[in-house]
Amino acid sequence: MKVYLDNAATTMVRKEVVDAMIPAFTTYYGNPSSLHEYAREAEQLLEASRKEVAAIIGAKPDEIVFTGGGSESDNMALRGAVAANKKKGKHVITSAVEHHAVLYTLQAMEREGLIDLTILPVDEYAIVSTESVANALRDDTVLVSIMFANNEVGSINPISEIGKICRDKGVLFHTDAVQATGHLLVDVVGMNIDMLSISAHKFHGPKGVGVLYIRKGVRIPSLIIGGGQEKKRRAGTENVPGIVGLATALKIANENMEENAKRVGALRDKLLKGIAERIPDVKLNGHPTLRLPNNVNYSIRYIEGESILLMLDINGIAASSGSACTSGSLDPSHVLLAMGLPHEIAHGSLRLTLSEFTTEEEIDYVLDLLPQIVQRLRDMSPLYPKH
Repeated sequence: MKVYLDNAATTMVRKEVVDAMIPAFTTYYGNPSSLHEYAREAEQLLEASRKEVAAIIGAKPDEIVFTGGGSESDNMALRGAVAANKKKGKHVITSAVEHHAVLYTLQAMEREGLIDLTILPVDEYAIVSTESVANALRDDTVLVSIMFANNEVGSINPISEIGKICRDKGVLFHTDAVQATGHLLVDVVGMNIDMLSISAHKFHGPKGVGVLYIRKGVRIPSLIIGGGQEKKRRAGTENVPGIVGLATALKIANENMEENAKRVGALRDKLLKGIAERIPDVKLNGHPTLRLPNNVNYSIRYIEGESILLMLDINGIAASSGSACTSGSLDPSHVLLAMGLPHEIAHGSLRLTLSEFTTEEEIDYVLDLLPQIVQRLRDMSPLYPKH
């Protein structure tokens, strides 16, 4: 049996999404910026997709900027907000558990002398407290960037409350919602969000296309220069097939969100409970209830996470030990370390992320096989106490 449980890294593109994209490749393939019928047809697809995405997240169509993915959206928001507010100051606040598209970008900007960066600690569940945000704000703070839900351990932050704190102080608030969108309700107005990042391939859309929501009235310079596309906010010929795929995937995810959350959440809970019952010396990472419906993350003592992944792969199970963007690193997860886990426990992390296509039979297969793999690896480990 082959089991795919690495959906936080990327998801399978839905057949309905592929079907929706094909006409944009083969029939409506004009450049939306040209002045002929082919272009107008492509532009109609582009603008219909913009309206669809905007409606789902509670935005206006002209607040939606299509990008090349979540990392570009994050970079555009962070660098743009700082550049646009140089007269006010250069203090930026983020958290210790952000995706590296945010954390590395801000650290690079700090080295460049562009910002004065405050990195907030998190609690044992990787959640940022509203008090820490409020206490860190200064007169020269220009931006706060806190992720909606953590990509490694699945914990969900109090986004509405953080957004209100920032709004009351006149500070821009950006959230990386790449893991949350399509799985949780997103309401940019109700949640006091000024900028929000989305990536299609996290909810069964294509790779290489994303969104940056920019609230009307927030003006930031373009990150990519070279043309007037996206109302001069993002140069480059729009990826119309990808954008159509993003909008289609998000529409389907939104329509089925409640049903999927219930079914996938039940499978997640079965996996959480089964691992805890069948494998001794494990620790659940992330909040027990305030977590994404598809996320399971455990630290398994006395063995390396990479060894577990290799053994799972041999047996047809795809999983990860953390963010796919750092899968080549031998360092333990920065998220787990920020949560207070010691290195030796953080090294033994296993992330299993489900999708609406995950079956109970697949979960049973994992629960039958994983304890055997763990025991085999522990028997070979000099760290494991032999009884």
